[in-house]
Amino acid sequence: MIPQFKQGIHTETRKDEKVYLMIPRTNPLERLSIRFFKQPSFLPVKLDALGAFVAAQIDGTKKIEDIAAGLERAFGEEAAPVVPRLAKFIEMLEMNEWIIWREEN
Repeated sequence: MIPQFKQGIHTETRKDEKVYLMIPRTNPLERLSIRFFKQPSFLPVKLDALGAFVAAQIDGTKKIEDIAAGLERAFGEEAAPVVPRLAKFIEMLEMNEWIIWREEN
């Protein structure tokens, strides 16, 4: 299975060099608050370095094993234990319904 962000969800690097996962605010109440109270149309979720790396890898083409291997290569011991940390991050994305799963070809 291959993870992919739902439509509209993307990462953004801001001036302070922090990476944010941008979640669109789409339910009717949020849409009203955006329109009438001039609130932002995206909810920013700040990511640490490991989260930013993983979010960049979730592009709809890489399997979890590929992401884990890349995480281990890029961060080494800093990412240890790689698989449980990656599994927890993916689980949080899935619980918030920010990713979908594709079958691998």
